[in-house]
Amino acid sequence: MLLLPAAALCCLCSALVTMAAELIQEDLTLTRRVGEQVSFSCGRTDSCDDDYVYWYQKNDTETFRVILDIHRTTGEIDKGYNHTQVDDFSAVKKQNSYELQIQRVELSHSATYYCSCLKVVPHRWYFIFGSGTKLFVTDEPVVKPVVSVYPAASRAQLEGKSSLLCVASDMFPPLVQISWRRPKGDGQLEVLPPAEGEQLELRESGRSVSILIVPQRENRTDRYLCSVQHEGGRVDARTEQEVPAAAASCPPEREAPDLTALQQTQMSFQAQCRVKLLSLLYSLLILKSLVFCCGLSLLRIPTNKPPSISCTCADRLSPAGLFSPSDLSSSPLESFSQQVQM
Repeated sequence: MLLLPAAALCCLCSALVTMAAELIQEDLTLTRRVGEQVSFSCGRTDSCDDDYVYWYQKNDTETFRVILDIHRTTGEIDKGYNHTQVDDFSAVKKQNSYELQIQRVELSHSATYYCSCLKVVPHRWYFIFGSGTKLFVTDEPVVKPVVSVYPAASRAQLEGKSSLLCVASDMFPPLVQISWRRPKGDGQLEVLPPAEGEQLELRESGRSVSILIVPQRENRTDRYLCSVQHEGGRVDARTEQEVPAAAASCPPEREAPDLTALQQTQMSFQAQCRVKLLSLLYSLLILKSLVFCCGLSLLRIPTNKPPSISCTCADRLSPAGLFSPSDLSSSPLESFSQQVQM
């Protein structure tokens, strides 16, 4: 008896992740004032392969702790698990349901309570659990949620699907269960089977959101109703949301682009780029030529005065002051040039 709950605590995390909740705990939350009585129910225990049903307590900051177990046949209770509040709890068998009871609720009892039992399959065994019931010990009254439904736009519409958004807000306790219902042929509502739609749930402080994604049917408009289960009772959306029928014809295809026009536009752009590039190069060449010419002009400017002629021609004349006879045979200009060269 002592080994089974200890083993359950060791594999509890993996069991909760890999196994769906197979035991039924109908109450998601329970709200009580200090000093009041409370009971937690656990059903569908006929799927258990062991003779015992176990009750666990889970605080927000602590791990699972075994409180007690109850024999499925005799109803005998075993409290030998060293729980610090074990004397505050009792259990009772009611047909196929097993209840955990607290006769006088205290603030320290605020926690979530789970029932479990042993399941045996060939070559292995594991524990199955209920979904849990959270106890709120407070003087705050229970307030039903406000339910609103909207058509949600998403990429799913491009794939022949529609999405609906259901929001539950302004409630206490803040935990709810959201389900989607659909009218049957006789007008009654049925819970939407999981295979006919995808449901996504988001929870934040004081608000829960459910997104339903359903396929659009050809030549048929479906209606869906959002239903919220709360401790204060079930709350349905005021109006049903319609999902229109899928369009019979395919959406028009986009026209193919004009390749010729695109090529012409590209060639025109390239030509403009070439003209601008040539203009830039031509301007650079002109500027370079101007700089070169200015540099040559600066180099040709003389920096010194030309040298003066210091020689005289007096010693080249005859005593009589006339040219020599040999000079007379040449022209005056040639004679002058010869004298200068001498």
